[in-house]
Amino acid sequence: MEILASRMLLRPADYERSLDFYRDALGLAIAREYGGGTVFYAGQSLIELAGHGAPANAQGPFPGALWLQVRDLYATQQELTSRGVEIAREARREPWGLHEMHVNDPDGITLIFVQIPEDHPLRRDSRS
Repeated sequence: MEILASRMLLRPADYERSLDFYRDALGLAIAREYGGGTVFYAGQSLIELAGHGAPANAQGPFPGALWLQVRDLYATQQELTSRGVEIAREARREPWGLHEMHVNDPDGITLIFVQIPEDHPLRRDSRS
């Protein structure tokens, strides 16, 4: 099997509220818009807000989180705070070495913002 692209598809309870959050509060760039939704750039991935279908919470709790890598987590926290975004968990270094901060979207989905330090194993070239 060959996967050519991927994205996280979200079906929010209130499309306009989530659109405002991802577009305006987080400041994500729009990849494309269509009659029933909006697709945002999120690093090497995409986040699609669908204004159609059942909201995720109507099907049970969302089974995961969005993992979003940023260059400077502490600057990101300051930027989001200045935009009025509530920080669910402040930025800090985790025992596994990553710096992480949590924000919840309007439907309670956790967005984990991550900064990978220069000396972390994720930054090492594992090729021989």
